[in-house]
Amino acid sequence: MPVFLDTTNPGFEADFQALLGAKREDSPDVDAIVADIIADVRTRGDAAVLDLTEKFDRIALTPETLKFSADEVATAVAQVSPSDRAALELAAERIRAYHERQMPEDASWTDDAGATLGWRWSAVSAAGLYVPGGLATYPSSVLMNAIPAKVAGVERLAITVPTPDGQINPLVLLAAELAGVDEIYRIGGAQAVAALAYGTESVAPVDKITGPGNAFVAAAKRRVFGKVGIDMIAGPSEILVIADKDNNPDWIALDLMSQAEHDESAQSILISDDAAFGQSVADAVERRLETLERRGIAGASWRDYGAIITVRSLEEAAELSNRIAPEHLELCVADPQTLSEKTVHAGAIFLGQYTPEAIGDYVGGPNHVLPTARSARFSSGLSVMDFLKRTTLSQMTPEALRAIGPAAEALAISESLEAHGLSVRARLEALND
Repeated sequence: MPVFLDTTNPGFEADFQALLGAKREDSPDVDAIVADIIADVRTRGDAAVLDLTEKFDRIALTPETLKFSADEVATAVAQVSPSDRAALELAAERIRAYHERQMPEDASWTDDAGATLGWRWSAVSAAGLYVPGGLATYPSSVLMNAIPAKVAGVERLAITVPTPDGQINPLVLLAAELAGVDEIYRIGGAQAVAALAYGTESVAPVDKITGPGNAFVAAAKRRVFGKVGIDMIAGPSEILVIADKDNNPDWIALDLMSQAEHDESAQSILISDDAAFGQSVADAVERRLETLERRGIAGASWRDYGAIITVRSLEEAAELSNRIAPEHLELCVADPQTLSEKTVHAGAIFLGQYTPEAIGDYVGGPNHVLPTARSARFSSGLSVMDFLKRTTLSQMTPEALRAIGPAAEALAISESLEAHGLSVRARLEALND
């Protein structure tokens, strides 16, 4: 059973803190193993990647077969049913349209001193996308990671997708094709991250790595950060639903289970201003857990990390939501727009009872790669901005240098950086000759 909390109870704050502090991340001591894998790939290149792929994925590859050929992609894509292709194409179209609106503009202006200032945006040259394989594959994640990169203008986009026992989901390859991916490698794990970061004989290095993965992939991304950029270190999925009594309990139960079925460490929380409604949702969850295909996973998540919180008002619900800072936030209330203005810490907000979080996972348009583990307090979901760099531009005229140069010289002297000051002074003296 989930935890039932009520803000009117004297012990609520302690219980709520315990809920916030519950450690859900699957964090076995993998860092030393990952460090050895990265060192091995850096030293032996392809040979290390091939050996590790055979060990973990039970597939023997050669340098020539590390990458999917165009014919292999075409053969796999041909297996996709027309209905699945149409759904993926609709998703790609909507995701692309949404992210195209995120593209920032360059700027340039001349200030009162006569200096020309501004900035210019440019894409990273190459990006690598990690795609999970094995127990679950997510073509939607290919679209969510690859499309923003291509919209941003990334010239080369490579993805790595493990193929245990040689198995591949054709939808993953179709998603890569629709998104404009340039290279697809059938490798995974920490070795794939290392190959993308440092390069091997067959895998050229990239500038940024994005995409979800297990504890080994997360540890590898931490270790290669600095050599390359990364998007985030994502933890188990989570959803918070704020709902009033004027909702269908079964709908809300399904929304909660939509995240619980991801992972036994996922977390689903309901906040309501009506205790009876909260109990109705709990009952609906139990009924659904009798029939869900992934009921073992969803049931464990709900049992160990689920919560139903009764509050005095929706304003109090918003306050608790901001403290939770959820990855996904559903506002199933009469006036979701107004309540959304009070919920400032969330990865993504879904407004109204006809906007289930699952729409956002696939066809809504906004990105589904979102901050977890309360990191929505200080970070955002994946966007085109993750694949762009801002370069500042400055140009001084002689008049501008006369106007602001002496201040720069004074500050340089105050910091005991003589050459800094002299570089300005030399130009000022030349202007005064």
